[in-house]
Amino acid sequence: MKTILAENVLIKGNWEKDQVLKIKEGVITHIEALSDSQKQREEISERVSKRLIPGYVDTQVNGGGGVMFNHAPTFKSIEIMAKAHRKFGTTTLFPTLITDDIATIESAANAVSEAIESGHPSVEGIHFEGPHLSVEKKGVHLSKYIRPLTDRELATYTRKDLGKVLITVAPENTSCDVIRDLVNQGVIVALGHSNAPFDVVERAIEAGATGFTHLYNAMSPFTSREPGMVGAALLGNNTCGIIVDHQHLHPKAVELAFKTKGPSQLMLVTDAMAHVGADEDVIDFFDTHITRVGNKLTTPDGTLAGSCLDMHGAVINCVNDIGISLEDASYMASATPSAFMGINETLGSIAVGQRANFVELSEDNALANVWQNGEVCV
Repeated sequence: MKTILAENVLIKGNWEKDQVLKIKEGVITHIEALSDSQKQREEISERVSKRLIPGYVDTQVNGGGGVMFNHAPTFKSIEIMAKAHRKFGTTTLFPTLITDDIATIESAANAVSEAIESGHPSVEGIHFEGPHLSVEKKGVHLSKYIRPLTDRELATYTRKDLGKVLITVAPENTSCDVIRDLVNQGVIVALGHSNAPFDVVERAIEAGATGFTHLYNAMSPFTSREPGMVGAALLGNNTCGIIVDHQHLHPKAVELAFKTKGPSQLMLVTDAMAHVGADEDVIDFFDTHITRVGNKLTTPDGTLAGSCLDMHGAVINCVNDIGISLEDASYMASATPSAFMGINETLGSIAVGQRANFVELSEDNALANVWQNGEVCV
């Protein structure tokens, strides 16, 4: 049993002072104010003078630590990626495979299955971003791999040894019957990389799609006569991932999304490439390469190629540049993605029964320490 005395803890959206947290086998078993537990003063294992917020949950991680998951879809790659992102407060992530061939999809599934079976503390499932997308809105996804969903892919997506499975599809390339079948088999379906009109998107939502992948980016825009996917995402009762790196979106676009959706339906994602946690600025990407200049990643033709954003950076950008409170930004980085992925009973907040995953912040919101399962890891 470990007992932590924390001077400031974010619990249910409020800052609570001088809280005693008891942790057993990485799980919070008890929380109470110090004034109610004076007798435990001698039992305190650690004192935390800085502020504790929940560990971050990132549902879109393509790479990290110099590794791209597509290029090396192995358990070793997952370990490297998780270690790289943990330094920035991400205690839970979903390795993300972008559009690729079926062999790579199956290898990625096997790698995540191995991570789940081994009890890797960061991995709760997998995100397949494609290949069932729109060529018109493909971004850096390779058009030669974009295709409709087949039985072989369906068999992979519906495996029961992968934890939570998220798949991004374009509704014009994936029928409502297929979406309905995926959802009925426990797959979480998000819409993205799509040029679909509003009514097609609405039918996909009715079929069971519950999320949108990187709001605004690579989707049919909102216009006066055609609300597009952006309009459906902003109007609907769904969860939207959003990349707040100041490269993908204008700050006012983020502000509009926040005012429309609120913190419980807008989740921070990184869409991180291998550059996060790596010194290299140029990293191979399929038959080309991605170059980091400042905080921007592009291919040689200038196409925006994911991000070098980390989750703590996303939180700080929200607070400093969008005017979102730290409490709401924290919610968007932890509770909202946990609820969207259906893991909120054990992750995403600081509460009894939750894993002891924390981000420790200084008064100026700098990241001081990261806790995973009750242990400091940074």
